[in-house]
Amino acid sequence: MTEVSDRQPPRRRVPGPARPVRGRTGPGPGARPARRPGGPRPGAPKTIRLGSPRPRLRLVGVGLTLVMLAFVVRLVQVQAVDASTYAGKAERNRYVGQVLAAERGEITDRNGVALATSEDAYDITADPTMFAPDELKTDDGPEQAAALLAPILGADQEDLVRKLRPDNPSLRYVKLAGRQTPQVWTQIKDLKAALATKAETDRSTVNVLAGVFSVPTSKRVYPNNELAAGILGWVNAEGKGSGGVELQLDERLAGEQGKIRYAQSGGRLVPTAGSTETPAVPGDDIELTIDRDIQWAAQNAISEQVSESAADRGYVIVQDTRTGEVLAMANAPGFDPNDLSEADPRTLGNAAVQDAFEPGSTAKVLSMAAVLEENAATPGTHVVVPNRLHRGDRLFKDDIDHPTWYLTLNGVLAKSSNIGTILATGQLGKTQSQANKVLYDYLRRFGLGSRTGLDFPGETKGILAPPDQWSTSQQYTIPFGQGVSVNAMQAASVYSTIANGGVRVEPTLVRGSKGPDGRFTPAPKPERTRVVSEKTAKTLAQMLESVVDDEEGTGTKARIPGYRVAGKTGTANRVDPATGKYHGYTSSFAGFAPADKPRITVYCVIQNATRGSYFGGQICGPVFKQVMEFSLKTLQVPPTGAAPAALPVTFQP
Repeated sequence: MTEVSDRQPPRRRVPGPARPVRGRTGPGPGARPARRPGGPRPGAPKTIRLGSPRPRLRLVGVGLTLVMLAFVVRLVQVQAVDASTYAGKAERNRYVGQVLAAERGEITDRNGVALATSEDAYDITADPTMFAPDELKTDDGPEQAAALLAPILGADQEDLVRKLRPDNPSLRYVKLAGRQTPQVWTQIKDLKAALATKAETDRSTVNVLAGVFSVPTSKRVYPNNELAAGILGWVNAEGKGSGGVELQLDERLAGEQGKIRYAQSGGRLVPTAGSTETPAVPGDDIELTIDRDIQWAAQNAISEQVSESAADRGYVIVQDTRTGEVLAMANAPGFDPNDLSEADPRTLGNAAVQDAFEPGSTAKVLSMAAVLEENAATPGTHVVVPNRLHRGDRLFKDDIDHPTWYLTLNGVLAKSSNIGTILATGQLGKTQSQANKVLYDYLRRFGLGSRTGLDFPGETKGILAPPDQWSTSQQYTIPFGQGVSVNAMQAASVYSTIANGGVRVEPTLVRGSKGPDGRFTPAPKPERTRVVSEKTAKTLAQMLESVVDDEEGTGTKARIPGYRVAGKTGTANRVDPATGKYHGYTSSFAGFAPADKPRITVYCVIQNATRGSYFGGQICGPVFKQVMEFSLKTLQVPPTGAAPAALPVTFQP
């Protein structure tokens, strides 16, 4: 019988890594001998041996070699075989040159109020070579582009197609539309970007707007619409001044254009490719002598009277008597330079300096100036004025039939007698021929027959023939303002000369300019010329007061309470510019105030009034009063307070 022990069998030890014993290399005493290697135990997994990687590496190497070989072949083709072709194509499509428009200078009134300014705009341009079939890979690129652009630009679609497919296949630049708003360019730019994005993912989409670009420019704006349009003029579609100050000072206002050349791809700027730029130089700002408020008052007054009188046109000039500066120059009817499509071509320009007309009785002050300066008579000289006067081949009369008048020389001017003026100027020489020469010299001194000095585009110098060419009738009509022609600025300057003590100051419209550096440069001082003595000028001023203040005078409607006013009426036969024959009347009133310490001259003209009165004192006198009152208040000119001279008008025979 076998004995069973209650002792547990010894736990089997799992062999672990042997700890090294310093100095010993073999197994220590008591160590179990290592198991000899043998085959796998039953049930153990089988080991898989990997194949050699060399065949696969060879296959990948061959593939990469073939790819690189294809790139090399293509590179050789591009850089060697077709190098010139691709270089030219890249150069043509990569670099774009554009003109940088200079910012046009502002035009302001004397107080810095903008009369003409500029707003940001864009010229929409295109490179026609980028619409060629070999570029867009489509034959109808111009048609597609035109269909997209026409409604945005408000342009004719066929016209756009012609521009995008020009006769010259090498043409690189065309303007599709000028001076478009930023909103228009933004709309085109967004559409262009959308097509470019879609073309990157959809090869069937062609970016037909890739060759459309913009050039920053500006659009001329006139904030006050019709106000001072005759003075300012306008800017045409090409950005050039085409009338008025815009034309006269176009070079200074326009500045200097710049240039830029930059790289683009697919119609997009390549910022890393570099660019060359010559910056534009802004134009000068021009400050006029015009006062906007006085200009408004003058334009409003003349427009209302022209409408009420159903006249062809009218003009008013306001001038500073001391400096010659033009404070207002208003025309009616006018035009809006912001929209010339609605303007009547006959209203364009500045009629106040471009119209030549016979001034009539306002020119009698010139005859009186000559008579006084030559000491041929005095204001109190007696002049007997019959109802009719025979001279040469004509029978002369005054504007009304009357019994024989017994007038002083002052009364001749106050009652505006043609006959009295003929008699007075006859004293300028021993013969009529000598008298004609003396009168002619004075007319020239006052500026008739010459341009005023404004250098305004289209200005007329009027008509004043030499005295040896005066006809028999002209010898007697020129003294009272018929047979000689002036423009309104010339006539206004005559009265300013008298108001300025007999010294003529050339009229000016420009006070100065401000360059890009912000520095203000005053305009050159106007030329000053002594025409008559201070004594003669003062006497004439007193005589002109009688026209307004005396009940016998023709200018009573021009009276201004609190101020002494010197003035003269005029009603002349009008030469119809269409037929060259007399038809209708030129009505006028000229004067200055305060009469004893002059500051402002106002001259009003209305051409061919066909409703109501046509006498200058009746229809221009009120305009003079309205404009003069406003100007005196605006410039804060106080009344002088002195009593008028009250020279006698008549005498007892």
